[in-house]
Amino acid sequence: MDFFNFDFDEDEDEHGEMSEPSSPVDTQSVTDVTDTAEEKTRDDSSDTDLEIEVSTGKMLHQSDCFAFADVERSFATTIKGAELYTEACKLVGVVPVSYFIRNMEESVMNLNHHGLGPKGTKALAIALVNISHNHLNTDGAEAICRMFYNNISNIRAIQLAGNNFREESAIYFSESLMTNYRVIELDLSHNEFAEKGGELLGQMLGNPVHYIYRIFTSNNESLEILNLSWNQIRMKGAVALSAGLKNNGTLKTLNLAWNGFGNEGALALAEALKLNTALTELDVSSNHINNEGAMKLCKGLELNGNLRILKMAYNPLSVEAAIALVTAIRKNSKSRIEEINICNVLVNEGFIRLLDITCQVRPELDVVYGGVGGHITKKPEQRPSGMKLIQNYLDEHHLRLWDFFKVIDREGNMKIPVADFRKTMMQQKNIPMDRLQVRELIQRLDQAHTGYIDYSQESRLRLVLGQSRGRIFNEQVRDFQLCSYSGVA
Repeated sequence: MDFFNFDFDEDEDEHGEMSEPSSPVDTQSVTDVTDTAEEKTRDDSSDTDLEIEVSTGKMLHQSDCFAFADVERSFATTIKGAELYTEACKLVGVVPVSYFIRNMEESVMNLNHHGLGPKGTKALAIALVNISHNHLNTDGAEAICRMFYNNISNIRAIQLAGNNFREESAIYFSESLMTNYRVIELDLSHNEFAEKGGELLGQMLGNPVHYIYRIFTSNNESLEILNLSWNQIRMKGAVALSAGLKNNGTLKTLNLAWNGFGNEGALALAEALKLNTALTELDVSSNHINNEGAMKLCKGLELNGNLRILKMAYNPLSVEAAIALVTAIRKNSKSRIEEINICNVLVNEGFIRLLDITCQVRPELDVVYGGVGGHITKKPEQRPSGMKLIQNYLDEHHLRLWDFFKVIDREGNMKIPVADFRKTMMQQKNIPMDRLQVRELIQRLDQAHTGYIDYSQESRLRLVLGQSRGRIFNEQVRDFQLCSYSGVA
């Protein structure tokens, strides 16, 4: 197929997707436990059977950080699924949660507002679960972190947002995650770690144990996604986290939005970006970073060769900061930035010209801004949608939708990275589109913001791309029905 004629000059890194391990469930065990649990008297407003309180004890101290072979000594190596959970409940002395057992086979489980409390969380830490907003407090943090510390659960991602974790809870997460090599994604947003918590978590990010373990074993897993938004982390905490980032070689996504660390935090992050080679997404939205802080952050962007997404929305920035950000990307030949979000910033014609020039050499770049000053009263220019342009092209050349995406799919896995798709659409000449049309098209094709355009299900794509044609067809059917009803031939 040759209806797109252009060459790719650069090779992008491959993005893999992690699949979670699944295990068979012992049906008899599930039935027995469920029957037992449902016989318990419980409050109708809270689906939990955790009523027995036990002592969790204190966190064990690390005796040998390289003794990774001993961490699999628990029963988790021989039993899995519901049986593992019930055995964990026996171990810690709590009654199993029937809701958890009934929904273990579901792809998503939400345990928000179930009143789990701090004592039953250790038994729950065996699968991917959401136990946000359960008032776990420091005791709950300690119980969960004991599981992290000993690496005895199969947990890969856990959401712990809004659980009243404060500064005193941070020490447990810091110590346990220094030796944990299983947790890949951790959401600690909407807590109150504050300055001291930021300092302790910064020490965790800079700890070398993860990298030494990865070198001497075949296990390549480590913490890759960390959400610390809404945690009252100010300047000192941001400085400590940035210091940890300098030496961190595994973290890919860091969310520090809505913390308010200001320009000093932006300066510290700039220094980290100069040295960090792993981070691909950074969110510093709403952190009181003004033009001065943005200029400081640009110093890091001029040297960084790995960051792909930078979110700086809802900071007090002006068009000068927007120009500085794009200029920094333009200066850095190694930059891999694909998206900058400054959606609240009003720009001018000078910025638009700079962005157009930059996108000629970096067609994968997308800058989300708030609008163009001086054009509020002007009637917006009418453009055909990118979806309609593609459909018209396919009809004209008698091509299938699958053929269109196959040409763009360099890896052949039916998943096109958004940056590659944007670059292709900006470079090709057969279906002329501007930046705004391409952005609108991507928003429709990747509505879940996964970073990929999945064309493996052509029927779904046809539904997205052919909505306008579908409406026309429905109108024609309706008109035909009205004519038939009125007796018009």
